[in-house]
Amino acid sequence: MTTNNEQTVINDIIAGNTNAFAVLVDNYKDMVFTLALRMLKNREEAEEVSQDSFIKIYKSLSKFKGDSKFSTWVYRVAYNTCLDRIKKHKRSQTHIPIDVFTERHIKTIDNALDRMEQEERAQAIQNCLQLLPSEDSFLLTLYYFEEQSLEEISKITGLAANNVKVKLFRSRKKLAVIFSQQLEPEIIESYGKAFR
Repeated sequence: MTTNNEQTVINDIIAGNTNAFAVLVDNYKDMVFTLALRMLKNREEAEEVSQDSFIKIYKSLSKFKGDSKFSTWVYRVAYNTCLDRIKKHKRSQTHIPIDVFTERHIKTIDNALDRMEQEERAQAIQNCLQLLPSEDSFLLTLYYFEEQSLEEISKITGLAANNVKVKLFRSRKKLAVIFSQQLEPEIIESYGKAFR
């Protein structure tokens, strides 16, 4: 949906055409659900938070001023709704030490993944993302899968772009630790030898 079409739909909704909201929901439901699932790690909670997010989007649609892309604003609402849910349940975050791995280890793991079949690789990434703490999984999803820029992620999370960059780097290191624990050690080792 183009920006102009999106703005027309938004204007229709604000003017009272509640049926037009279904267009926005259809356009963003998968994205919102995926991000909620990454943060909450629970399908039912992600579904509930997705619904809550769309209720908030509907109620505050008139507050969208167009300072950012509409998708960025939707991400922000979903992100904050997830944070509220996490705080409400005071969920403890998984701690993954990142000092254990060097850049060479990360490169070795990246090279091992590059050699895996595309489908296996996608499944391995999805499985490992589920094991990351919520914020790390969310940031990696936004940057690598939703292809959001650092500036867009900054607007979504309320963090400075430099802080987002640092968090992405740390999240990637944590993901490398998880990959090393989840992938067959001999696969990693055999690819590691090839790149020494």
